Amino acid sequence: MTASRILSVPTHATGYPGVAFGGYVAGLLAARAEAKTVRVDFRGAVRPDTPLRVSQTPDGGCRLGDDENGALVACAPAELLLDPPAMPTWEQAQAATEDYLGHIRKSPQPIPDCFGCGAVPAGRGVRVFPSRVPGRELLAAAWVPDAELALDDGTLPPEMVWSTLDCPGGWVGIRFGLTKPGAVTAALTGTQLRPVRAGERHVSYAWPIAADGRKVTVGVALATAGGELCALGEALWISPRERREAAPGSGA
Repeated sequence: MTASRILSVPTHATGYPGVAFGGYVAGLLAARAEAKTVRVDFRGAVRPDTPLRVSQTPDGGCRLGDDENGALVACAPAELLLDPPAMPTWEQAQAATEDYLGHIRKSPQPIPDCFGCGAVPAGRGVRVFPSRVPGRELLAAAWVPDAELALDDGTLPPEMVWSTLDCPGGWVGIRFGLTKPGAVTAALTGTQLRPVRAGERHVSYAWPIAADGRKVTVGVALATAGGELCALGEALWISPRERREAAPGSGA
């Protein structure tokens, strides 16, 4: 086993407390896959600051896991047959972000330090703040990537770009009443189409695709303010099962 085959997610890159942020993990694996478009399936919780082994798979994908739990995350080549809706304007995205920030000033965020949508200090998360666009069935956010997220050449690494494809989909489920508290990203299929540069204006937008019981499929896109598509994703979110109250005397 060589050092290049070991990954560890930084302590601050979390979604739910103690769980590595799904988009960040997906981006790390996507960068190590042979295909440009991949599907990342989450089979178990990845803990931050924990060394895990990356192993290549015969299909050109890779897996992340350890000897005790096996593969926690699997990444495989995929097709992304997704036709995104018309991008909201920069002004619409700005208004949506202001709505999001106004809401959290009045009510605490469910996960205030979330790597994707938490109002954390610059460099501690991607800080994408989506909210609904009036008159349309989608959410949007105005986003200017912080310099602290970028590589030396000013571009964002895949784990940062893929992180923008995660939370907006989760907020679609929440804002449209499609998911329940505690929903998780079960799978994320995505592709990066062009470099994303720190300091430049971008629009993130997400929309519902399908809902089936506890499962909700959403689309997420990231584009420049001028309309050039940078990244595209389709995510499967799953709500937790409802807890049933035990019958009297059942002992449950």
